[in-house]
Parts: sequence; C-alpha cells; structure tokens
Amino acid sequence: MADQVRVGLIGYGVAGRVFHAPIIQAVPGLKLTQVVERHSETARDRYPWVTVVKDAASLFNDSEIDLVVIATPNPSHFDLAKQALSAGKHVVIDKPFTTTSEQAQQLIDLANRQNRILSVHQNRRWDGDFQTLELLLEAGYLGQLVEYESHYDRFRNVIKPGAWRETAALGSGILFDLGSHLIDQAQVLFGLPESITADIQIQREGGKAADYFEVVLHYRKLKAILKAGMLVRGQIPHFILHGTEGSFVKYGMDPQEDALRQGRSPLEPDWGLEPQTQWGTLNTQMNGSLFDGKIETRRGRYQAYYENVYAAIAQGAPLAVKPEEARNTIRIIELALQSHAEQRTVAYSS
Repeated sequence: MADQVRVGLIGYGVAGRVFHAPIIQAVPGLKLTQVVERHSETARDRYPWVTVVKDAASLFNDSEIDLVVIATPNPSHFDLAKQALSAGKHVVIDKPFTTTSEQAQQLIDLANRQNRILSVHQNRRWDGDFQTLELLLEAGYLGQLVEYESHYDRFRNVIKPGAWRETAALGSGILFDLGSHLIDQAQVLFGLPESITADIQIQREGGKAADYFEVVLHYRKLKAILKAGMLVRGQIPHFILHGTEGSFVKYGMDPQEDALRQGRSPLEPDWGLEPQTQWGTLNTQMNGSLFDGKIETRRGRYQAYYENVYAAIAQGAPLAVKPEEARNTIRIIELALQSHAEQRTVAYSS
C-alpha cells in the first residue's frame, strides 16, 4: 500500500463533520477523499477537493479507497461495516461499535478473515484530563484506589425533535451514546469488572430513550461509578477518585469537543490546552509531606487516535483501540440493561 491512506467517510452529520473529518485531515498520511452525503454536498464547503457521493456502495466499489469511516446512526453500523470489510476495506466505526456484542464479534471475525484493520473511535482516551488521571494512578499518588467516579452530564430538558438518539430503537439513548465513553475509560484503567449494577431511567417528560444512568462496575477492591444525565444544570465534578493515600477531584470537560464544534483544527498551536481554572485538585501524602493543590492537565490529542489507525494500516503497528475492547464495552452495556431490568447485580460474562 502507498504511504498515503485514502479515506472514505460515511455520514456528514455531527459525528462525521465535527469528530472525524477535521481530525482525519490533521493526520499526515491520511487523505479524506470521498464523503457520503445523501441530501447535500456540504462537505465540499470545508474540503473542496473531496468527492461527494450519494450511497455507501460507491465507497465499497472504489478500489482507491483504503479506509472507510462509519459515522452514521448506531443501528446502521453493523451492516455498513460488514459490507466495507467484505469489500476489502479497513474500517473505523464511530462509537459505540454495534448494538449487540454478537454483532461486534461477527465483525471481528470478518475483519480477521479479511486481514483488515477494524477499530472503534473511542477518542476520549485522549482527553487531557483522562490522560492526567492515568499518570497520577501510574505514579501511585493516590495509593490503592478504592473508589472511582466519572460523570458525563449535560442539560437539555426538552426532547430534540427528529433525533434518532431520542427514539426507542436499540442503540439509542444516553447509555449507548455517552456511556460507551465512560465504560471504555474504565476498561482502560481497570480492565473488566467482576459484576455490574445499573439504574437506567427516562427522566424527561415524553422521552422514549434512556436519558439517565448510573452504572457501577464492581472490582475486587474497587468500585467504579459511571453516571450521565440530561438534567444536570449545576456544575459537579467530572472525576472523583479516592485512594488509601489521597483524592483527586476534577471539574470541567476536555476542551477539544467545543473547539471542534467551533470549526477549529488540531493543527492550531494551542490545541488541547485546558485553562488553569479547570485543572484538577490532588490532595495526598507524597514523600512524607502533604500536598494539596492543582495538577496541570495534560494536552489533549484526539488526533492520536487516527495517527495510530494510520500506523496500523501503513506500518503494521498494534491498534490502540482494539475491536475486542469495544465489543466488551457493548457487553457491559448489555449486562447493565439486564441489571436494571432484573433489579439486581449481575456477574460479568462474555
């Protein structure tokens, strides 16, 4: 394969326009070549060199496309990825992979048979505050961690008209949407849980899809509490960690999403830098002395995800986000739904 990996993007809604196309264009070696837009050609406003096509089959049948990125509603992920892999394309799927773990495993098996790269866009592994948190845990500043709490909250007290995430379809709702990020981050830090307890609700009047969840992942010496809601107007911490030697509390979300929504590029010199006012607070014992103060947040780098995808395709590097991990995230979501339905804690099982 040539050093340049040519990319076809399926879907130019918020996911494709905000989270994928600008990052792809910021990575040397990747070339956004075609975009599937069924009803317009808005991609050409920002990327005038791209070819806009009306159906995904055009990408699958184009021998010049190396990588297909699927940024469409969750229920369509499986069929589109299956067609792309069958056509010999490498594939990136926007989180949360598929709507069932069985579908996820089918795609993994197909990718292995086709000898093609398959990954899921878990970009929030490269949030600056999450990477800072990883460093603190690796350095042992909190001692033995006993409780981890992560929030991804929003305030939108009305149902968004026509939004597929607001329907009752499998794969809709906040658990699949925001929950896939929180579950993936917990997996990165702690691996797979022993058991799961979940409370999943529809809190807004007229809602059809879950808009609140609390999922607790139980580990041998640790409880990981993952929460998200659409009726959280006040500011509460994003991360709360407690260990045998100290605590870490962090307010505010990584700035990269807001920057992307504003049309900014990762090529800008201040990309991913968080203001000091949002730095987290560490309270701990270090070398016999008390430390209680701000910890500078690492620079966020969403482009690192696609840099790794390029390296995996062009150079055979190991994938940072393996499809098996994304499958496990879907399995945890399935078990969380079971836990809520049965009002009990359920053991993790693959």
